[in-house]
Amino acid sequence: MLERILTGTGEPVVRIGFVVAMRALSPTTNTVRFARFNFPRLEHAHLSGSKQASIGKDRKRNSLYLSYLITMPYPIEDKLVIAVSSSALFDMQASDAIFKQEGESAYREYQQNHIDDPLGKGVAFPFVKRLLDLNKSFTKEQPIEVILFSKNSPEAGLRVFRSIQHHQLNISRACFSSGNPNHQYLPAFNSTLFLTTNAEEAKEALANGITAGVVGKQEIHDSNEEGLCLAFDFDGVIADDSSEKYYQEQGLEAYQEYEKVFGCHPLKSGPIAELLKRISSFQQLERTKQQAEPEYQRMLKTAIITARNAPAHERVVFTLQSMGIEVDEVFFMGGVEKARLLNILKPHIFFDDQTIHLEHIKDVAGVHIPFGVANAGNTVSEI
Repeated sequence: MLERILTGTGEPVVRIGFVVAMRALSPTTNTVRFARFNFPRLEHAHLSGSKQASIGKDRKRNSLYLSYLITMPYPIEDKLVIAVSSSALFDMQASDAIFKQEGESAYREYQQNHIDDPLGKGVAFPFVKRLLDLNKSFTKEQPIEVILFSKNSPEAGLRVFRSIQHHQLNISRACFSSGNPNHQYLPAFNSTLFLTTNAEEAKEALANGITAGVVGKQEIHDSNEEGLCLAFDFDGVIADDSSEKYYQEQGLEAYQEYEKVFGCHPLKSGPIAELLKRISSFQQLERTKQQAEPEYQRMLKTAIITARNAPAHERVVFTLQSMGIEVDEVFFMGGVEKARLLNILKPHIFFDDQTIHLEHIKDVAGVHIPFGVANAGNTVSEI
């Protein structure tokens, strides 16, 4: 019966597993029921008109979470998994304007009427595309995966998936939550990072122990050069914010003496440490491949860009060593504006816990990590 509703036929095709969770909100209970179905492969043209309307009409009482769980050749536990929102991956400004000005119904109609119009590239698109391209060097392992996490309804999400196909992105897993929070499902997908344009969404995810960053709105002009360069701030990003706290409480002079004393004591991990660890592991795969195939050109480059300088530099090195992380370049800026370097280095993505360091960068996807003491108020830290 369900096959006929969704495809118009009862014929089995290539089957894809779906998990559908229906939250039943009754006056006496608040339970979540999960069921697993084998649906036939869905072609977008099949989901139109009354067939779309048959899926979850009462949004006040029910919310439908639809996750594409396509069998992959490599266990997801062994992958570097990045989750990205549709508004970070694609340019959704026109769609969002209609939603804000005319409401949900007009938004759904707009997406349906433009279902075959590919969405433009968003700020995170170059990073995502280049990240996925790393799999071309490791066709057997396929160690990288990107998952779409969207608050769109499954119906409105059809345009997003058609855009994914148009841009030839190898993205097959997704979550559509029909306007409801969805970050709580990220651990099920082994996600190391969630990129979103919604600051409150990122803060809520971080508060629940899920790594998330806010993608800025800067315009990106990507080059045709191959490879991927990632750059990271250190304190409050790779490491925790304990040094920043000490600096703000005790001042610069006391902070420098503190770092001299504890220079060889590694800091605890920050919110993005696990991402850099996994990236570093991928770089080791590249080094091994290059040893076996000397003609192989490494595709991945990493850099740390920190406002620290001597004598506070040693703690960066010892902390990275304790984490088993190797990076290609480290820049101790000593208070020099980071944008001056970023506009030369031009990484495809840069993570920082302070928005002030993201304001003047050009053609770089700046990601704000709303974590720690630097985001507790309007204080600007020097480290």
